[in-house]
Amino acid sequence: MSTTATSTSPGHGLERLALNTATTKRWTLEEAADGCVRAEIPGIGLWRDRVQEIGAEKAATVLRDRGLTVTSLCRGGFFTAAEAAARRAAREDNRRAIEEAATVGTDVLVLVCGGLPVGSRDLPAARATVTEAIADLAPYARDHGIKLAIEPLHPMFCADRAVVSTLAQALDMADEISAPNIGVAVDTYHVWWDPQLYKEIARAGAASRIFAFQVCDWVLPLPEDALLGRGHVGDGHIDIPAITRAVVEAGYTGLVEVEIFNQQIWHTPGDQTLALMSARHRAHLSPLL
Repeated sequence: MSTTATSTSPGHGLERLALNTATTKRWTLEEAADGCVRAEIPGIGLWRDRVQEIGAEKAATVLRDRGLTVTSLCRGGFFTAAEAAARRAAREDNRRAIEEAATVGTDVLVLVCGGLPVGSRDLPAARATVTEAIADLAPYARDHGIKLAIEPLHPMFCADRAVVSTLAQALDMADEISAPNIGVAVDTYHVWWDPQLYKEIARAGAASRIFAFQVCDWVLPLPEDALLGRGHVGDGHIDIPAITRAVVEAGYTGLVEVEIFNQQIWHTPGDQTLALMSARHRAHLSPLL
């Protein structure tokens, strides 16, 4: 039996909050959607694994019945395989991701572009491959009403996950492709260290290229798997309010996704995670939005 989204009172502070399903990794899509309803969180960002478990059409129904705004779909990308056949397969998978995004009701597909090809140390060539692949996808995405958000990842992931490490690099790619549906995703975990961050956020805003905004904190010590070194807003070293202020001043009016990869948080009951997530949003971000 479907759940109807709970009405919210004006000014309750969560109007621009979204849960990214990575934060509640142990929940199914339906459980995450119901959790958002209970917590009065209006938005949800999706990872493809959860969508594919039930199919994009059923996922769309689940989310629509609960009145949730789908902020993004993660992820497309991984364009940089060494073999031509693998690169072609990646492009086909990205076309499927575009179709899934359109079906579930979001207009944003986040791209994690891929690391160095096996055996390569040629970063410029890998970045050129990424640019070419995104340019190839842009018309297909446009025809489906989808914007492609290039997500720069922290440089420690350059070798294996994303040769795009800065907003400047992502924006340079978008400028080279010169299509209105190519932009960026700003994730505080990945960009907070960048000395050019605020300049590049302003640049992205001036070009109307901020398509997604994701937040979490940088907590120490980093675990053995550095990908899991994220925490709740306010628990770490990132000035998330300052970055939020810059993104808002750059003209971003969308929802703010909380995306946390953390083993301890994954083992925490989901409703407890959403309650803390909401409290931190009210305390740190809501006054800025």
